[in-house]
Amino acid sequence: MEATATSVVNDASKRHDAVFYFDVTDGNPNGDPDAGNLPRVDPETMHGLVTDVAIKRKVRNFVDDLHGTEERFKIYVQDKGIALNELHQRAYAAKGLKSTGTKQLRENVDEARSWMCENFFDVRTFGAVMSTGVNAGQVRGPVQVTFSRSADPIVPLDLSITRVAITKEEDAKVVVAEDGTSSGGKQTEMGRKALVPYGLYRCNIFFSPQQAAETSFDNEDLALLWDALVRMWDFDRSASRGLMACRGLYVFTHENPYGNAPAHKLFERIDAERKPDVSAPRSFRDYTVILNDENLPDGITLTRIEG
Repeated sequence: MEATATSVVNDASKRHDAVFYFDVTDGNPNGDPDAGNLPRVDPETMHGLVTDVAIKRKVRNFVDDLHGTEERFKIYVQDKGIALNELHQRAYAAKGLKSTGTKQLRENVDEARSWMCENFFDVRTFGAVMSTGVNAGQVRGPVQVTFSRSADPIVPLDLSITRVAITKEEDAKVVVAEDGTSSGGKQTEMGRKALVPYGLYRCNIFFSPQQAAETSFDNEDLALLWDALVRMWDFDRSASRGLMACRGLYVFTHENPYGNAPAHKLFERIDAERKPDVSAPRSFRDYTVILNDENLPDGITLTRIEG
């Protein structure tokens, strides 16, 4: 991006609507615990799905890895088992507020809420419900992420795998009966692994400057968010997720903080189409991303961050 484009797309006082593409090769982008951890699908169309929670988890981990030691960029919803109520109590302690009793004073809740926004990146970005235990209020974040949907139907595979290491010692022992027959002596164990051969996914992201002002979300936070969406995949490698990567990030910026055009009309200008000679896509090269950036509505700027 040029410097002028960067300054526009990182301006937290403006409204932004973004289209985000990522793909997976031979991996499971988001397992469904209600379906044996198979990749999530729309059962009517077999298009793949990835939850907003899964995307936000990767953003949180990226920010924590890069800035976790900095006070302003702590992560509230961590994957390390830290009790959330303890963080609410920390807000009261930091502000010198009383937290005794079953209910807290409204002004104390507001101060605790403000402290949580100032210190936790994901609270001021995505919002949070912090009313359990000691009440630290609720926050509606300026960044909202939709479910991701694959461009084409996917083929969820459930593969058998074997392991030579035996879990239980007794299973590995050979038991010889009086008649000379033997049993036991297990040498391998079976397992399952779910994956998608290939899927190109798209989600839409909305940014509200009005909510940003409420949570103290600033230009630095917005720049970090875009950076995370592009680079977070390299910080989240796992054999089960195969190869995942950002394939496109396109941001429509509105001059008017309340919007210069409906988001759905802007989103219709971007689409990923499978090439006509491809019957079963197996890589990003099997698609063409169509971008209509001509005659944009007045007050709309389109920035191509990736893609």
